[in-house]
Amino acid sequence: MLTGMRDPHAARAELRGDCERCFGLCCVALPFAASADFAVDKAAGTPCRNLGEDHRCGIHARLRQTGFTGCTVYDCFGAGQQVSQVTFGGRGWRAGPPEHARSMFEVFPVVRQLHELLWYLTEALTLPAARPVHADLRKALGRTRELAGGSPEQLAALDVAAHRQEVNVLLLRTSELTRAGVKGRRKDRRGADLMGARLRGADLRGASLRGAYLIAADLTGADLRDADLIGADLRDADLTDADLTGAFFLTQPQLNAARGSAGTRLPGSVARPGHWAAQR
Repeated sequence: MLTGMRDPHAARAELRGDCERCFGLCCVALPFAASADFAVDKAAGTPCRNLGEDHRCGIHARLRQTGFTGCTVYDCFGAGQQVSQVTFGGRGWRAGPPEHARSMFEVFPVVRQLHELLWYLTEALTLPAARPVHADLRKALGRTRELAGGSPEQLAALDVAAHRQEVNVLLLRTSELTRAGVKGRRKDRRGADLMGARLRGADLRGASLRGAYLIAADLTGADLRDADLIGADLRDADLTDADLTGAFFLTQPQLNAARGSAGTRLPGSVARPGHWAAQR
């Protein structure tokens, strides 16, 4: 359960999925379609065919090899264990009438969005340049945590889009303050269509890449230091030997969807994906 503001490393640990404390909610609540990411179609609220009675994935060690790459790049930001153990007090979706399960599945995506905001707010409070808005960020963090801890009824009724917009104002200001300290021209590529772009060795220091489409972009050796990567689509982007030191609002799911190497330099808030070692 999320508690008061403390060491950001401890806070981030709570904002990572812990399947051992979850009832496989992402494997049931969410839909997916047969594609390069998923081998089959699955409707929302229907258990994945690979989900066992113990709420564990039967092919977890072979997801990529069996056509379920989409599962390997997903992270609930700790929403799964929050909903399972806190919101519903440890009572799984199989333990009760159908309306109990439906309520869990309805609430899970809401809490996931709130936990993603908690991740961004926690990181924003570690950025020294954003000090002028730290007080407002702390208030937003507390409010978001309070909302995430609400009852199933409160969460189902929440206008999460409106809350995201309120928080986004602060995150935008955080980005502006942080990137202002980067020398030289800071590129604004917010929402840009850079799919398949040849950006090998590009100087993107302090760039705003918020919501940019970087699918399959060649970012080999690119300089992404202190860039804002919130919401950037990095699916199949090549980050081989790229420098992301100080890049902020970068999440583990974004990184997991990309390609990289041992030479890719990363901020301390994320881990090097295990599948990168097998790439050439």
